[in-house]
Amino acid sequence: MTLLENILLVGLIVCAAAVPLCKRLLASVIVYLSFSVMLAVLWSVLESPDLAMTEAAVGAGVSGILFFLTLKKINALKGTRDE
Repeated sequence: MTLLENILLVGLIVCAAAVPLCKRLLASVIVYLSFSVMLAVLWSVLESPDLAMTEAAVGAGVSGILFFLTLKKINALKGTRDE
């Protein structure tokens, strides 16, 4: 295994452990999205471009948009309260 693969694997483990430990929902979403981006890069390094593109599009793209819309809907983001 190369150094880049090892760094990405350690980053995935750190992100996976950090998501449930985050106290703020926004921080959890950002850590989850970074996990997804690192996984997409890892798939690319492992020469699996179809999985890398799918992970980037669905894991970071669509899921990120849905998470942010949900946070806005439940007023978990600052400045989203209707007063």
